[in-house]
Amino acid sequence: MTTSSKLHYTVPGMTQKDAKRVVELLQGRLDACNDLHLTLKHVHWNVVGPHFISVHEMLDPQVEAVRGFADDLAERIATLGGSPVGTPGRLVKSRTWDEYSLGRATTQEHLGALDLVYQGVIGDYREGMQELDELDMVTQDMFVAQTEQLELFHWFIRAHLEDKGGHLSTADATTEAEAAKAAIS
Repeated sequence: MTTSSKLHYTVPGMTQKDAKRVVELLQGRLDACNDLHLTLKHVHWNVVGPHFISVHEMLDPQVEAVRGFADDLAERIATLGGSPVGTPGRLVKSRTWDEYSLGRATTQEHLGALDLVYQGVIGDYREGMQELDELDMVTQDMFVAQTEQLELFHWFIRAHLEDKGGHLSTADATTEAEAAKAAIS
């Protein structure tokens, strides 16, 4: 199942062609936010270790904010005349990233893996912002606001992974497993 390529209408001043592309960008971020809030909740349930409670409690506001982002993205799709798709099947089918790989693990392992998750999500938002510069400033503004919050959450994660010299334990990691291992080394 994919977002219908046929728009019922679009907003004044936007062509159907541009609206279709904006809807595609929005649907990609909707998929990412749905995946991210589920991943964050998964981590919330599976963290263990001495810093359990601080990480456990840090994640809930992130989950709620990202759920709100998903709702805003879906409503923008509808505003542009599209039909947002938020089903599990859509998410699995359209995902271009791997399933989150950690189960029960220490807070540091999960935070290391989440560092890479946030890097991917934020990187994709920033690519979308560049493309939206020519297509739709309203949607771009939404992406900018959401990215600002995601970058703040990413900083919260990275603060646990940084030494006093500013070096991130996960700096050279390219997979969640590598990042998790680096975070405890």
